[in-house]
Amino acid sequence: MLTLYSMPSSGNSYKVRLLLAFLGLPYAHIGGEYGSGLTDSAEFRALNPAGKLPLLKLEDGRLIAESNAILLYLARGTRFLPDDAFEQALCHQWMFFEQNSHETTIAVRAAILSYPQRAHLRTPDKLDPLLEGGHRALSIMEAQLQKTPWLTGDKPTVADISLYGYTHSAHTGGFDMPRFPAINAWLDRVATEPGYVPLSFLPDEAS
Repeated sequence: MLTLYSMPSSGNSYKVRLLLAFLGLPYAHIGGEYGSGLTDSAEFRALNPAGKLPLLKLEDGRLIAESNAILLYLARGTRFLPDDAFEQALCHQWMFFEQNSHETTIAVRAAILSYPQRAHLRTPDKLDPLLEGGHRALSIMEAQLQKTPWLTGDKPTVADISLYGYTHSAHTGGFDMPRFPAINAWLDRVATEPGYVPLSFLPDEAS
């Protein structure tokens, strides 16, 4: 069975749990919430020297880190990753955008406002640029979703799952989501896909 090490409140971890749910794949779950110490332990650092979640352990013991790499691995041969090279490249394009422009603004601002450990960062010089950058990233998504129901066209892919992780909770970072009706309609479409689970869903913890 697959084993997923994930942070329950993290969008990066959630998007992997979401794809696993869409695919109906069973897995053992080992949770490590922010501040739990899991990722600082010698045992975990032996698995992932970067000390980051999520981390996927395959049945044969091999390991995959980085959320989008895990998504691409799990999605191969499924409806969430096209066979066509150009369509795959569009998925990669949006997933690079997610990590470079979206997660670095939207997720970071939400984390500063949500986690007590980051309260010292709640200053205008930190928060204001993140708000501007996040709205810019959301505007790019909005422009695409005004043209197509899903980010790469007419079908949901790993690109949508990747970007859903932090977009669906962007309001917690103070982002003005009513400005983006196409995104809000897209969020509803994702949430009605068969197998959908919310951020709060966790399988039984591995013993």
